[in-house]
Order: sequence, then structure tokens, then C-alpha cells
Amino acid sequence: CSKVICLGCVIANQILTSSKTLYCPFCREPTGDETDIVKRRMKRVEANDPAAMFEEGVVQGNKANYTSAFEYFTRAAELGDAGAHYNL
Repeated sequence: CSKVICLGCVIANQILTSSKTLYCPFCREPTGDETDIVKRRMKRVEANDPAAMFEEGVVQGNKANYTSAFEYFTRAAELGDAGAHYNL
């Protein structure tokens, strides 16, 4: 679901789910593979979620696609994401 939650909730979820399947700490759904994660993140980007835009900017920057990363960071900063503003 790509919701942002605190680190404590993430750790509590890891303690509760000792199986090999990873679950979303927010909605308790299986996280799936990398393809599912990307699809969920892009769905949140389309919904103008600044945290998802920041994450996509990080992903694009790691791929050396700096133009795209700049665009995602700019959109996230315009929506109030401090981390994106810092990265600009």
C-alpha cells in the first residue's frame, strides 16, 4: 500500500512475522516481489503522494537517471516533502 509509518511499527511487524514472507506493517498484506512494490509506488505517485515521489526520485537517482530524479524531487518538494527539498 506504500503508506509511511514509523520505524517502531516496522520493527514490531518484523518481530510478529518471523516467516520468510514480508508483510506491509500498515495493511498486513504480503509485500510481494519488486515488480509489485514498483507498481504500488507508482500508484501512489499518480495519487500525488510526496513520500512516494521522493522514493521514486531516489530510485531514479540510483539508476543515474538524474533528469527524472530531479522531476520527482521537484514535485515532492512542491507538495511539502522536506527530504525532496533537501535533495534538490
